[in-house]
Amino acid sequence: MSARHLAEGPRVALRPFTYEDAAEFTARVRESRALHHPWLFPPETTPAYRAYAGRLIEDPTKAGFLVCDREDGGLAGYVNINNIVHGGFLSGALGYGAFAHAAGRGLMTEALGLVVAHAFGTLGLHRLEINVQPGNAASVALARRCGFRLEGYSPEFLFIDGAWRDHQRWALTTGMTRTGTAFAQS
Repeated sequence: MSARHLAEGPRVALRPFTYEDAAEFTARVRESRALHHPWLFPPETTPAYRAYAGRLIEDPTKAGFLVCDREDGGLAGYVNINNIVHGGFLSGALGYGAFAHAAGRGLMTEALGLVVAHAFGTLGLHRLEINVQPGNAASVALARRCGFRLEGYSPEFLFIDGAWRDHQRWALTTGMTRTGTAFAQS
């Protein structure tokens, strides 16, 4: 495993966000506008990226991971754990996005498996949630494919693109395992 990587799978590796990734990250975001809209609005400019990355780097209630394609070393996407709570809760909320050139290749499935293994192992978390707008078929499919269970529906849950959006709530706990998925690697 590379010294830069926190985890590696057959096709992707995870590493933490750095400020030096601004140019590549923002270029990939701009190339991916059509894929992301209307679901995601990651930072498109260097100042916005620096603020975004800074929160992931400096805030102990967040952990951000860049998904690197092991074939070419470039960024394929990102996965963040937000709202990390310790104590009796041991939980976090996942957010993620693929970049257009990497979408549909299974890289995010592998990456999400590596993040879950890291969260349940190194970070010691017990539960992860994914909150997804019901119309975001690709994100719903990823949650389902990775073994998350649908737990409920949250009306007007997050403010996105100028409005409060409804979300489905998907969750995975350490006690849930699925043979044959990336989560079985932990």
